[in-house]
Amino acid sequence: MERRNTNIMKLAETAVFAALCYVTFTFLQIKIPMPGGDATSLHIGNAFCVLAALILGGGYGGIAGAIGMTIADIMDPVYIVSAPKTFVLKLCIGLITGLVAHRIAHINESSDRKYVLKWSILASVAGLGFNVIADPLVGYFYKQIILGQPQQMAEVLAKWSTATTFVNAVISVVLVGFLYNAVRPILLKSGIVTVDQKRRAV
Repeated sequence: MERRNTNIMKLAETAVFAALCYVTFTFLQIKIPMPGGDATSLHIGNAFCVLAALILGGGYGGIAGAIGMTIADIMDPVYIVSAPKTFVLKLCIGLITGLVAHRIAHINESSDRKYVLKWSILASVAGLGFNVIADPLVGYFYKQIILGQPQQMAEVLAKWSTATTFVNAVISVVLVGFLYNAVRPILLKSGIVTVDQKRRAV
């Protein structure tokens, strides 16, 4: 019964983070129009995908980001054709962030604030660093092979996408580092995050 309640709580928290990803991308973005009716944008949607992975774990966090950002794409006529690509990339951001934070650093097993701060930032850099490389690269081939976009247009979009994705990543790492470590004491008190002192007390 307790395990079932935990799973229900995780799903509810995943839904909340999916909604946050959707809202921040849809309403807090600066869209940059590109040739051929395409666009790239400055936004903080990825920050909440990473934050979800730090709090809920890579699987749930990746699903939250993938669902939230994909729905945002589907609801926007400019981005709707990129929805499949978005789902895969955001899922990977969450999985990579979770891998570093929870499988390598085990931040939920530490009560050392400096240790947690360091590894939450490193995990964010890993997940978003992947996106800086993968988003324009995957986007380039996706636009050409799947959507049949002319090579020149795909190249222009890839260059702009590299720049905006990098800026988004830098802003998101700073934002996540602040938010996660600010709310972690509250999460510990509420029981959403628990520290196993026996396994790690660094």
